[in-house]
Amino acid sequence: MITRHFIDVEKDGNTRRVHYRMAGNGPPLLMVHQSPRSSKEYEALMEKWASHFTCIAPDTPGFGQSNPLSGHPEIAEYADATIEFLDALGIEKCAAYGFHSGGIILVTAVKRHPTRITTLAVGGYAIWSAEEMALFSDRYLPEFHPSDYGEHLTWLWNRILEQSWFFPWFATDDAHRLSVANDDPARVDAIVREMLDAGNAYQAGYGAVLRAPRDIPAANANVPPCLISAYDGDPLQEHIDRLGEMPPTWSAQKVVTPADHQAVSLNHLLATETPMVGDLQEAHNEGFVAIQTDEFNGLIHWRGDRRADKLFLHAPANAAADDQTAGQIAIDLPGHGLSDNWDGETPDIWGPWESVIAAVADALHTNETVYPALPDGEPGKLYPDLSPDRFGNYLNIAWQIVRARHMFVPWYQVDAAHAVDFDEQWLRPEHLAAEHLALINGHSAKQYHIALQSRQKED
Repeated sequence: MITRHFIDVEKDGNTRRVHYRMAGNGPPLLMVHQSPRSSKEYEALMEKWASHFTCIAPDTPGFGQSNPLSGHPEIAEYADATIEFLDALGIEKCAAYGFHSGGIILVTAVKRHPTRITTLAVGGYAIWSAEEMALFSDRYLPEFHPSDYGEHLTWLWNRILEQSWFFPWFATDDAHRLSVANDDPARVDAIVREMLDAGNAYQAGYGAVLRAPRDIPAANANVPPCLISAYDGDPLQEHIDRLGEMPPTWSAQKVVTPADHQAVSLNHLLATETPMVGDLQEAHNEGFVAIQTDEFNGLIHWRGDRRADKLFLHAPANAAADDQTAGQIAIDLPGHGLSDNWDGETPDIWGPWESVIAAVADALHTNETVYPALPDGEPGKLYPDLSPDRFGNYLNIAWQIVRARHMFVPWYQVDAAHAVDFDEQWLRPEHLAAEHLALINGHSAKQYHIALQSRQKED
């Protein structure tokens, strides 16, 4: 089972929160994701490798649920941040795996901290030519901020979609076509959500990787062994021929499929012994609890005071507020926020929801549950189907909903009789962006609303 955790990294009097996933048993394996993704992209691989390693995959700074680095960090700061994360966990040495920009961060970390990594496997390592770097320039990483009417969502959907058609994504000509083009809504949606989590912080992390020096350690460098491999269809496969002379314990190879890349990487990682570690550390005011009932088996996200007596529940299509005070603790219910979804069909009766809430209350040692007020309106209209579609329309529909619900109650009754007073600050794009993400993450909002209605009728 993959578990999720938060930990605070302390440096120079500052605290930075890091979210990480963990699975398996055995020696530790640090897994650093590519930009602009998060540790979620490694879930399937973590399940495969969990029988060999304790797989630990952090969200790198500014991505997923991890705080960004301050200032204008370069690749050295991201490499050092990775080692600082190991320090916070209490890991002295570990094996490591990184794909694309994750590999660049780890190669930099190996050069700066060679005694901390026992062995390294990398999927694709970019060695850009001067012409390629000039092509990237500022166009590859434009600023990404929410806009009043959701225009940023149209750009984001097409940018992620066409990244599988052309590389770089904006070079829309035959010379830059890729052989792995797709129009898979679920695949695009997964990356879109990670970009929405990162916001403009993606520019710092991704930019540091693109600007990073591409110098492989010198042939006589005292560094741990490393394997760099890339499969057919990976735009970095041809870069294998650009690596030049490497240390004697380093090697590179081209393979045919992603499965081949994973197989040779695993064999390489297993060839070097890595010491075991004890219990790892995590944050005290945010985390996840594993809950199992008849209808739900997964992780529930919580934040707040673990000594709290009251458990606060959010309204449908919302999530746990991030400003919990002393004596308060809040959770994301199944199918909301950062919590897992229901195993099968989402229930619209109160019993299964009550069972989950009771199990969470028991795990968090709370005695009183505070229920939310229900929004006015019909559940079927309040929460339309927001499943990812081929053209990304669901993103814009959700944006228009979060705008309208500040001005009309219910939001779908757009007339004078249903207009309500509002503070214009509520329509600032940064506020709407948080509500928008909560809405598209509210997979079970309609059923939760109906279940709450049934509970009220029973009372």
